Amino acid sequence: MLNIVDEFTRKCVAIRVNRKLNSAAVIDVLTDLFILRGVPGHVRSDNVLCREFLAA
Repeated sequence: MLNIVDEFTRKCVAIRVNRKLNSAAVIDVLTDLFILRGVPGHVRSDNVLCREFLAA
């Protein structure tokens, strides 16, 4: 699952659900967003599936 959230507005701007998401799928989603919304100043990545499963 790929969720892309605007940190300022906290709005989810893209969701992609698939069993396996490869880099090409992520690049496709980001490219579409960059065309529609412009290129952001920075991009933050978080690969955590679910925060409650993080080791203490």
